[in-house]
Amino acid sequence: MKPAAVLAIDGGGSKMDAVVLGADGGLLGSARVPPVGSDGRDPDYLERLEAAVNAVFDAVGLDPSSGPVARVGVFCVAGADLSADERRILKWLRTRGWTDDTLLRNDTFAVLRAGTDRTWGVGVVCGFGTNCAAVAPDGRTFRLPALGWIAGDWGGGSDLGEKAVWHTMRAHDGRGKRTALATAVPAHFGLGGPRQVMEALYSGQIGVQRVATLAPVVFRVAAEGDPVARSLVERQADEVAGMAGAAIKKLRMSKLDVDVVLGGGIFRNGYRPFFERIEDGVRSIAPAANVSVLTVPPVVGAALLGLDRLDAPSRTKERVRRALTHDALAAGRRSGR
Repeated sequence: MKPAAVLAIDGGGSKMDAVVLGADGGLLGSARVPPVGSDGRDPDYLERLEAAVNAVFDAVGLDPSSGPVARVGVFCVAGADLSADERRILKWLRTRGWTDDTLLRNDTFAVLRAGTDRTWGVGVVCGFGTNCAAVAPDGRTFRLPALGWIAGDWGGGSDLGEKAVWHTMRAHDGRGKRTALATAVPAHFGLGGPRQVMEALYSGQIGVQRVATLAPVVFRVAAEGDPVARSLVERQADEVAGMAGAAIKKLRMSKLDVDVVLGGGIFRNGYRPFFERIEDGVRSIAPAANVSVLTVPPVVGAALLGLDRLDAPSRTKERVRRALTHDALAAGRRSGR
């Protein structure tokens, strides 16, 4: 069997999608590995990445033991943040020998490329945490370290959840403003009140991952008019706009009609004032900017980066967009069956 054209991986903290494409952009096979709960700095994460690759090779009927099975491998993974991370992960990838050419990127670049037909623009991810990456028309790049508070980051489900609990406790004991979060947060966890939430967190009954699930609660309470919840939503919007604005200024794109792509679970809400505030913030830096929420799987972006590498024609890329749907990935489909 001739080598496939592209092996593309999108690996976030919640799942990994792997796809194999033919030279014409046809989907030969796909696989999805369940949540990993870590990133590329964790050896377990790389094991899950290998499991995803093996699963998609099995779906297609490819045997990597005989040599490279794809011309280009694009790995857009969480944890590829610092140069040291990239060197370590890239070295690990090359020892596997899966592809002739290997391209490693942070998963934010997959979100960016998936959300625009251009090869440049700005991508902002806001899920468990936050990140931003951008590419200028001339190929220059910008990327935040995305290492949490030590890198100046704030936002995502983790920070929104922690702040929701913080305000809940202060409202409960009188140190803070009254807020509907004091009722909504305990109810979300099926507990009787704020003190029970505190004790569950202290004892480890509620872990960090579950705290992040409070983000939709914050948006719901904000939409109901609660000032405290709205302040959190507004801060999150300002952080998103601030990241995108910094990237635009760094790459001198303020006068361009730059595409700003928003991806991640935080953007899956219907609270329109949140998006209006982001749009206003971005357009205060780049008046002609186009702000959109990603609706296709991020692995589409990893696949397109591979086809960009191969100088594939636009019709091939269009076929990829049609084939790589959420339903197709969830089914783990293989073409030709």
